[in-house]
Amino acid sequence: MSNGATLKGRWFIKLYGEDGNLKEERSGDNVITEVGLDFLASFLNSAATGASTFTMRYLAIGTDATTEQTSNTALGTELTRTTGTVSYSSAQYTVVGTFAAGDGVGAIAEYGLFSSNSAGVIFSRDTEAVINKQAGDTLQVTTEITLA
Repeated sequence: MSNGATLKGRWFIKLYGEDGNLKEERSGDNVITEVGLDFLASFLNSAATGASTFTMRYLAIGTDATTEQTSNTALGTELTRTTGTVSYSSAQYTVVGTFAAGDGVGAIAEYGLFSSNSAGVIFSRDTEAVINKQAGDTLQVTTEITLA
């Protein structure tokens, strides 16, 4: 009997105008990168030895619409990162981050989950149809990683 585990990633993006009203929404599946899987294996090892330091909570946005690949090690054209708020429930790891007015302005098409606020390991990457974030807009980004 086989009981192979898999990881599945989803992204949810919401753009709010200066008035606080929702302007646009996107959602989609992403790929879990090879270096992300290696990071997870390393984390599980460190947890087993009592030295756990899981830092996969930094969300990045960028403008490169090139299709995501498991071999990605960074976003194509990163604009900025934010520290997300993390939660866990029923084999699902969720990270939510907000890019405030003036932060990450441009034609946003790619999203990434990283282990550091600069450089670091990219765990997952997603590309979606462009959302044009203006200077007064706020962008909320959510990623869910599910072990199934």
